[in-house]
Amino acid sequence: MERCGSAIGEDRLPIALNSLDSNDRRLLIAALATMLFLVGVTYALGPAPAQKSMGFPSSYSSGWAGAKAAFLLLNQLGYRAERWEKAPEELPTQAVGTILILAEPFEKPSSADLTALRRFVSAGGRVLVTGASGARLVPEATANEPERWNPESKTYSALLPSPLTRGAPAISMVAADKWTAENESHLFVYGTEEAPVAVSYHVGKGEVIWWASPSPLTNAGLCESENLAFFLNAVGPSSSYVLWDEYFHGARASMGSYLARTPLPWAGVQLAFVCITILFTFSRRYGPIRAPVGESRLSPLEFVETLGDLYQCAHAAPAPVGIAYRRLRLSLSRRLALPSKAKLPELCRAASARFGWPENRLLDTLARSERAMRSINLDEKEALYLVRQLHDYSARLEPAGRSEQEARAWR
Repeated sequence: MERCGSAIGEDRLPIALNSLDSNDRRLLIAALATMLFLVGVTYALGPAPAQKSMGFPSSYSSGWAGAKAAFLLLNQLGYRAERWEKAPEELPTQAVGTILILAEPFEKPSSADLTALRRFVSAGGRVLVTGASGARLVPEATANEPERWNPESKTYSALLPSPLTRGAPAISMVAADKWTAENESHLFVYGTEEAPVAVSYHVGKGEVIWWASPSPLTNAGLCESENLAFFLNAVGPSSSYVLWDEYFHGARASMGSYLARTPLPWAGVQLAFVCITILFTFSRRYGPIRAPVGESRLSPLEFVETLGDLYQCAHAAPAPVGIAYRRLRLSLSRRLALPSKAKLPELCRAASARFGWPENRLLDTLARSERAMRSINLDEKEALYLVRQLHDYSARLEPAGRSEQEARAWR
């Protein structure tokens, strides 16, 4: 029975597809192609997965790689610590006594962010950054990530006496990045001369402290060796104002900026496309039915258009000029009681005296028309102009009872 049911279901699918007309099939194929394109773009532009399995030390996280314990400990020890979810441009201008902790930031900074961080340090602020990603945010610092991530913790001894090494002759770190900046003013505090894991240097009135790894302040690494003392030495006295950055961890102060980092915008684009497709298919099937507009074959202009096309195809421009010329000449001869073979100057002189028409203009039009009707290579624009002029003269002769004053008013 199951095989029979599955066979029937498989047979219904091609029947349903065959029941669609060609327009519906094209619409279905276009919708599927667009959906695949949006899925590919979402995958390409989406955030790359973290290369390190360690995660990142967020003050909100209570996991192994989080830093919630260190953040809560600072408040318990009397520090005024708070999370910073604003842009670096809003950092306090009175930076003395303030420390900004950038624990493994992974958001790319803008040029305005870098300028604001340099201004903060130069004004007397202290910045604690970790890893190669943190080195990109502060001035005079460069570092590279290791080719292979090693989860084992290593112990590093102090290289020189410093406020950072008070009570912490040795520390432990996991997955230390490599310091690559070369500056004689930089002090290597822990590690070796070739591979320091803790560096301190001054920028303006402030200080930058770089760690090769954020593990000493994480929930798992804070209790190892003298990591707690090392962390408190870097933070400074209890009177310090501690800002734990979450801005470069993706946290934003507004709901809109937070949602912009999620897949919701792409989901909205796909939903809007589906709605537009549904409206389009509904309007095609249930919209008002109107017959196509067709031009009647009884239209009086059909004969004129057909005749004009014939003249144009045959390049017979002199023919309509000759027809209009003979019609006007015959009408003038009858109205003026002159012979049909009267010469043009005599005909134009009589028409000017009788109807008040400009003699020279009429003579020029008739003379050009005589030459045009005998020309083989007559230009179509010239022929159209002469036909219009001859037709205007003929139209003034046709209405019966038209006074000579009305004819003069036409001039």
